Amino acid sequence: MPSNTTASSGHKSGKKKGRRARLLVIVLVLALVAGIGYGAYWSVSTVRASFPQTKGTIKLDGLAGPVDVKRDGNGIPQIYAESDADLFMAQGFVQAQDRFWEMDVRRHTTSGRLSEMFGKSQVKTDEFLRTLGWHRVAQKEYDTKLSPSTKKYLQAYSKGVNAYLKDKSGKDISLEYAALGFTNDYEPQEWTPVDSVAWLKAMAWDLRGNMQDEIDRSLMTSRLGPSQIEDLYPKYPYARNKPIVQEGAYNGVTKEYEGKGSAGSQSQSQTGGAAGTGLAGNTEAPNGLQSQLSGLSDVLDSVPDAGLGPNGNGIGSNSWVVSGDHTITGKPLLANDPHLSPQLPSTWYQMGLHCRSVSKDCRYDVSGYTFAGMPGVVIGHNKDIAWGMTNLGADVTDLYLEKFEGDGYEYDDKVLPFKTRVETIKVAGGKSKKITVRETGNGPLLSDRDDELVKVGKKATVDSAAPDRGDGYGVSLRWTALQPGNSMDAVFELNKAKDFTGFRKAAASFEVPSQNLIYADTKGHIGYQAPGKIPVRGKGDGALPAPGWDSDYRWTGYIPQSALPYEYDPKRGYIVTANQAVIDPEKSDYPYELTADWGYGARSQRITDLIQSKIKNGGKVSTEDMRTMQMDNSSEIAKLLVPKLLKIDVKDSYVREAQKLLEGWDYTQDPDSAAAAYFNSVWRNILKLSIGNKLPKELRVKGQCLNVEPAGNTGPADEADPVRECGQRDAESAQPDGGDRYYEVIRSILDDEDNDWWKSPKTRTDAATKTRDQLFGRAMEDARWDLTAKLGKDVDTWSWGRLHRLTLKNQTLGVEGPGWLQFMLNRGPFKLGGGEAAVNATGWNAAGGYGVQWVPSMRMVVNLDDLDKSKWINLTGASGHAYSAHYTDQTSKWVKGELLPWSFSKGAVKKSTNDTLVLRP
Repeated sequence: MPSNTTASSGHKSGKKKGRRARLLVIVLVLALVAGIGYGAYWSVSTVRASFPQTKGTIKLDGLAGPVDVKRDGNGIPQIYAESDADLFMAQGFVQAQDRFWEMDVRRHTTSGRLSEMFGKSQVKTDEFLRTLGWHRVAQKEYDTKLSPSTKKYLQAYSKGVNAYLKDKSGKDISLEYAALGFTNDYEPQEWTPVDSVAWLKAMAWDLRGNMQDEIDRSLMTSRLGPSQIEDLYPKYPYARNKPIVQEGAYNGVTKEYEGKGSAGSQSQSQTGGAAGTGLAGNTEAPNGLQSQLSGLSDVLDSVPDAGLGPNGNGIGSNSWVVSGDHTITGKPLLANDPHLSPQLPSTWYQMGLHCRSVSKDCRYDVSGYTFAGMPGVVIGHNKDIAWGMTNLGADVTDLYLEKFEGDGYEYDDKVLPFKTRVETIKVAGGKSKKITVRETGNGPLLSDRDDELVKVGKKATVDSAAPDRGDGYGVSLRWTALQPGNSMDAVFELNKAKDFTGFRKAAASFEVPSQNLIYADTKGHIGYQAPGKIPVRGKGDGALPAPGWDSDYRWTGYIPQSALPYEYDPKRGYIVTANQAVIDPEKSDYPYELTADWGYGARSQRITDLIQSKIKNGGKVSTEDMRTMQMDNSSEIAKLLVPKLLKIDVKDSYVREAQKLLEGWDYTQDPDSAAAAYFNSVWRNILKLSIGNKLPKELRVKGQCLNVEPAGNTGPADEADPVRECGQRDAESAQPDGGDRYYEVIRSILDDEDNDWWKSPKTRTDAATKTRDQLFGRAMEDARWDLTAKLGKDVDTWSWGRLHRLTLKNQTLGVEGPGWLQFMLNRGPFKLGGGEAAVNATGWNAAGGYGVQWVPSMRMVVNLDDLDKSKWINLTGASGHAYSAHYTDQTSKWVKGELLPWSFSKGAVKKSTNDTLVLRP
């Protein structure tokens, strides 16, 4: 609970922030007066017009009673109301005050209407989004699936948003609308309940599981053989990196479903490998599929992230809970930090939703992280329980090859008609465009959105039973999120759950995206539940595209919710989820396959080791210990490789100078560490030489060209003429990305010093490598000159933070706008520690560069003994207004790993309140 002293210093801090905000406004106005080139400038009043009113009284039509909105020194609101409807109406109003531009862009994304805001540059993206049809599915959910109470809350939330919008022009709502006004006469429209529901589809898209792996494995077949691809998707290391559920706490699932596991009997074991293909028994994908899937990958790269980041291995989240047996307080502690794409403003919005008196008319007293644009709390706690989330990574998507015949498609020797609809895309400043969306029984045809996708090679290798390819195969998508569900119900059920039974009941409604849900309560219990709508397949395992013309490859159903794994009060006294395997199939006869593409457990095992080291010999864990664990920067791959690197006899004195940085290094990737900078560059070059240069151009970084060996050969190129190829993949999704899957790839061949993967061709400046140490030596040399170019000749001036930087970019205009506008809206760069697959997961792509691509988007530690002693932080701040004091006021603390006090009780909130706004009927 904050003391009076803390409140006083916070007040002073608020004054400083106010002065900073005024200074920024002055700088902005001066820049515009100086002549940006638009012939006009914005005044101080224009910049400030959209700042929210946070004091006094506002009358809102539709409220039944008064609502108090109390904001602390960071602008984080706590709302107090006397009815559920008033509570969620006020939530809509307040979030619109702070974040409506973000909300508006989000709903245009989910509905495929970005062209209405930003013009013809977004038509291609809108075509793809309309083909997926997120908003259409959300409408069906609202019409047919959601409970009456959920609809009531969604309607109340929309009413609040629209009360804020009433009689406001764009420039009164956000600075970005004023900027947009230079090129577009767009005006915001009213909010609808379906706009809120559709955001869950965007979440599900970014957390869709192994779709990118499915594409990448298929693309690899043009240059690599089956055994080589298998090398790059090694088995999950169950013996070393423990799964989430370890103590058989499926509570009799195996017995309950004994004899009913045939649906999973044909699946490969949950190894993290790619044993099967789904292509009629073939061991490799059709050669002609390369151009199709390359085109698809290009389209996927162009789809805006919902804020959850590039989809791929190594991306995820951390969450863990420690029981009271091992904590200082004697009650559980729960930590969570989802790893998402950095957004400005942050993907998350902190908020408390409180009924003044909990009753049948007002049932909520909850606080945590919300999404602007959606009612309720997504991650957080109420007065009884706390919960966190990490991505389960369940395989809920499948790509299907489709054979066209006239105006239909083949299926079991029949020709079936496409299901079609016409979509009209309105374009700001241009003519509308109509597209026809076609669907097969498997799902929408993604291939209709890119000309390359309809082309199939003449030599595609498919089973003789496959239909003639004719004019080419199409590519369709089956995905659980394209079927109406009731995940929105789960949010409200979680918010008011009182115990593990209520928590599991809520989880059963959380169909997409499939998340690991972790749990603790004030009575001392801890738990875990794997929810989600996860398919059971006929033939095939979802590792590669399947033949859509064969009904044997259709989904046969879904894993029953009652059969999904969970744990409750395990004897070990803690549960860790960090995207690792959920169960060990070798130690259970669990009859279903959740996925074949887990994260590989580097983060989860490090967290487990940190907990075990703390509780060993009766030690107790504190809130501060949990925070310290969240900031752990240790590199697991460095522990494996550095001893090998130090044994290499380096002749070049400049390279030796860099190698010496690794002597005595503790493998910690602090921002000021020269050793971390050098090692990560060495790691990047090891991957490039051993794997990256041998991958097909579709997986390598766009624009990076090299002479490659003929397809199918991983040896030196002196036996055949090299081929000049340039990469085609965006840097953020190129391979090898350096995640913990590649830790396992390198670990598996590390002691095989003559393995073919260590062979690399001769270049103009370098000799060919034939052994591991030769390749390591070349990687150390390349890293030395890479960092010399980037950081200078003097190794003593090197630091990881100078390479590993984060720039927070205001979405849309901060990314695509003119340079002067980006300068005004964006913040940074910030020098960060941590790294790929570290617990402090400031992710970077080893193929693409050192820059930060995803981050712990928030951090929280919930203290179940005293909820007012819980801690939290956001990546940016509460406000989406670029010159508000709360735009990025939490970022500097986030960079340092600090957490803010998290007031929950009425007394604590009262003490931490700086501003109070009363909303009246």
